[in-house]
Amino acid sequence: MSTTTPPGGRPPRADALRNRARVLEAAETVFDAHGTTASTEEVARAAGVGIGTVFRHFPTKEALLEAVYVTRLGKLAAEADALASAETPGEAFFAFFARVVGHAATKNAFSAALMEAGVDVRETTAETGRELRRALAALLDRAQEAGAVRRDVGLAEIMTLLVGASQAAERVGGDPGVRDRALSVVFDGLRVTR
Repeated sequence: MSTTTPPGGRPPRADALRNRARVLEAAETVFDAHGTTASTEEVARAAGVGIGTVFRHFPTKEALLEAVYVTRLGKLAAEADALASAETPGEAFFAFFARVVGHAATKNAFSAALMEAGVDVRETTAETGRELRRALAALLDRAQEAGAVRRDVGLAEIMTLLVGASQAAERVGGDPGVRDRALSVVFDGLRVTR
């Protein structure tokens, strides 16, 4: 999965890096549209490359799923980092929380598919997970400093609430109204009461 120079080898060519990025982007789109059971052939067609190109970069479908999953977590961490400098820290924190909950079903589908394939998801996402927790902690700190979130709530509580809200959102299925009302209750509990 790495794009770094292999031991004793040459760095990947620019076209190989472009193909890998194209496959990864197409895989994300295909898996979003058709679920994690979509075939690697569908991914190759969407990327405009041959199936051999897909397998050259991702030797198994599980390796492709893993790369998409880790990439998604990395994008979330980058999004949280970008929101850390928002002018309204409270709004940024709550918007990010809602975004994570909104992606719960997709995240859980990837996680389940990887676990079923025997992939240790915790190990696979350890580094990206640390980045995401660090970025979320920075959002929380700023929101607390701005007086938007209670100071007696730490990252552990936020992670617990995220997991619970994500599982609840997945259970209600595609009803965004129920999810949004439930999040409103959670957010009311996190806000500083005046």
